[in-house]
Amino acid sequence: MFLRDKSSGDLVEVLETTALMDPNQDSISVSRHAGEEKGDPEETRKSELVFPSGEALPVCWTDAHYRVNF
Repeated sequence: MFLRDKSSGDLVEVLETTALMDPNQDSISVSRHAGEEKGDPEETRKSELVFPSGEALPVCWTDAHYRVNF
């Protein structure tokens, strides 16, 4: 799955989609796709990522207490 880094605009490939959907994990392992070669895996905070369209990640992926906060 590909997402976009908010600050740089680069596409990043999510290496573990289960970690992305786990609201208890603040960061995930991604690989940047900003040049001709795939980048090395690196940890990135979920708060720095959006979908390629610019839409934010679902709250249930980022906040373990999302049902309490409503």
